[in-house]
Amino acid sequence: MNGRPMSCEELREVLELYALGALEGEERDQVDDHLARGCETCQRNLRDALAVNALVMASVKQATPPVGLKRRVLAGFGIERSGWGWLGAFAAALMLLLAGWLSVQERHRQSELAEARSQVIQITAERDRLNQAFNFLNQPETKQVTFGAGKPQPPKGNIFINSRLGVLLIASNLPMLPTGKTFEMWIIPSKNSSPRPAGLFKDNGQGTGMNILPGTMDSLYAVAVSIEPEAGAQTPSDVILVAPVGGA
Repeated sequence: MNGRPMSCEELREVLELYALGALEGEERDQVDDHLARGCETCQRNLRDALAVNALVMASVKQATPPVGLKRRVLAGFGIERSGWGWLGAFAAALMLLLAGWLSVQERHRQSELAEARSQVIQITAERDRLNQAFNFLNQPETKQVTFGAGKPQPPKGNIFINSRLGVLLIASNLPMLPTGKTFEMWIIPSKNSSPRPAGLFKDNGQGTGMNILPGTMDSLYAVAVSIEPEAGAQTPSDVILVAPVGGA
């Protein structure tokens, strides 16, 4: 600079190098002297340069370039100093922000795909259950037993028994389930036998639920339903219905 103090505009062009510690000799001394005089404009520009450098360097593996490397590279192209260095840093910062935004969008897309797959699995399982129930009801040997009809208190519904296919329960007026609870069906093979677990199920949000216990059914005295923890239980606790279906 031939001993002439640098102006604020000239300082702005080298503050990026100064913030990186790549400014040397007389130029660095002039920046130090200028900043020491309390120039608010240059101090603000220096803070901006430090912030941009920190943002860009945080996204790459840390490395310490040789002192004056950028100056030597520019000099190789006949450029002593360029005031456009901040554009490269700004572009790099924009690329970093764009990469972050794309990452968020990808995670959002993956979450939506996972939710869609879960819904497809749920719909497919419900369709299979309905098809199984229709097949059950269409068999001529299926026996129907109604429970709860005419009673003021719920629940009520029907039990369908098929010695070859098992037991189908369709119940309505079921009570609202507490958080962390589910319905569990039980079969009682004979009058003096203990209840056996026969499957967990939930209602449809309107007090109607369905459960199928597949398999051969040699004898059946009654069907019961209780409210249990979501993992189920080995013995019934909060019993809400017991429906006799006949048998020994």
